[in-house]
Amino acid sequence: MTDDRLRMTPGPTEVPPAVRERMSEPTSNPDVEPEFFEFYRTLTDKLEAIYGDDDIVILGGEGILGLEAAIASLVEPGDRVLCIANGLYGEGFADFVEMYDGEAEVCTTSWQDPIDVEAVESHLEDGSFDVATMVHCETPTGVLNDIGPVLDVLEDHGVISVVDAVSSLGGVPVPTDRIDVCLGASQKCFSAPPGLTVCSVSDRAWAKIESFETDGLYTDLEPWRDAAAEEWFPYTHLSSNLYGLETAVDLLLEEGLENVFERHEEAATRCRQRATDLGLSLYPDDGRSSPTVTALAVDGDAGRLQESMADEHDIVLATGLGDLEDDVLRVGHMGHNARIDRVDRTMDALEAVLDQSSP
Repeated sequence: MTDDRLRMTPGPTEVPPAVRERMSEPTSNPDVEPEFFEFYRTLTDKLEAIYGDDDIVILGGEGILGLEAAIASLVEPGDRVLCIANGLYGEGFADFVEMYDGEAEVCTTSWQDPIDVEAVESHLEDGSFDVATMVHCETPTGVLNDIGPVLDVLEDHGVISVVDAVSSLGGVPVPTDRIDVCLGASQKCFSAPPGLTVCSVSDRAWAKIESFETDGLYTDLEPWRDAAAEEWFPYTHLSSNLYGLETAVDLLLEEGLENVFERHEEAATRCRQRATDLGLSLYPDDGRSSPTVTALAVDGDAGRLQESMADEHDIVLATGLGDLEDDVLRVGHMGHNARIDRVDRTMDALEAVLDQSSP
């Protein structure tokens, strides 16, 4: 491994020098120093500028913690949850629901198809649901779901919405103002190290959260509503990670969100044009790919290509997940890596690897 290794993966992403430097600052005690609580409140205010509104909570744990915490805090035994899915993470919400003794009903379509809004509405008309879950960007397939029409249907039926926007928040416009619990993570488009979950919580979601006692502690969102104002945390927070996240958020806000979104679009367009020139197809090839990640169909060759890219060119890519592990190669152009020069370096190397394997 060399110092200039390029990690073009869909999270964790490259961490900018300014973020790494900020994390090297002396660590304060988040439990007893009043200044830390002021810093935390300032950070959540900055995150509100990205989310738009609602209360912001920052949890000490990688993004999956947010998915589980949302279910643990909103679902009491016997609650019915509609898990809207067209990918691995959408389907995975059902496991969390069952873990907390809720009743999960999965409204699923093929991983290559968009969310079926009519099917969602049919499920809602046939039964009473308390909560619905879905994924904005399904990272394993690179699909960006159009969740606006689904949110319309959920609102019509008074169902609390939980959206995994881990791989899109901060790189793609997200309709956060219409989502009850919107989940993000430090290691994706923010380009901070893994270790923090960020989420917004609506008043309607808080009312549900506070209506019953959960069995968990680390996964319980309820104490966080007033923690910063009352100057205490449910557990010792990850102070250095929070420092790094603030600097990462500052970089986004200084650049301007519209400029950030445009940069991601440009990087994605370049990546896909280069892939087309190499004779590669997108998965799926129908214009639904996210500006943050490109999934390439490589028919059983993903592992070999990944290994050659790392060994010969010092560039790290990701394979697919689940049933797509061998058939999909993923290029992450999110956060700090959403830049034309990094995409070109990656695709130049991929071209060389493919040329070597040609007969």
